[in-house]
Amino acid sequence: MKKIIDNELILKPIRFRDKTQWDSVRAINRDWLSPWEATRPRVDQDHPLPTYYGMVMQLNREMRALRSISLGVFLKEGKIEILIGQITLGGIIFGAMRGAHIGYWIDQRYSARGYTTRAVKLLTNFGFDALRLHRIEINLRPENEASKKVALKAGYILEGARSNYLHIAGDWRNHITFVKENSNIK
Repeated sequence: MKKIIDNELILKPIRFRDKTQWDSVRAINRDWLSPWEATRPRVDQDHPLPTYYGMVMQLNREMRALRSISLGVFLKEGKIEILIGQITLGGIIFGAMRGAHIGYWIDQRYSARGYTTRAVKLLTNFGFDALRLHRIEINLRPENEASKKVALKAGYILEGARSNYLHIAGDWRNHITFVKENSNIK
């Protein structure tokens, strides 16, 4: 997959050479992200998390198979591209469903500047135009006000609630679902 570019905002696959930036951004944002990020239930804890390199290889395999497209969100400042987050178009399904879901995180130092909304719009357009998906969801915790704003500003509509939907911060958490549909797919 190539880059998706909107002026200074670039979405592109995370590479091995991004490890130093990745480690730094994740360390700085550990407390900021932990209330919202998926965790593993006890039943899955026997399988160790992959190393950074294992994660990149897994992301690349999933992308080649068109099951999930996970991209770094980079900000171009001069000739330098700074990693400021990540966005994923996951659970891609073709056939009668033609859908997926989007998940994302942003470096706190770059939050509330519109970058996440722009990234969601870019990836949504890619899903609709390049993959010809019909429906994309964003599932988020009801108390995550910042993510609600992102979903709404990106043109998603609140569809409903999902009880105990995803394992986050050590327990199964309720989520609300925002949806956007591609009216060009009949």
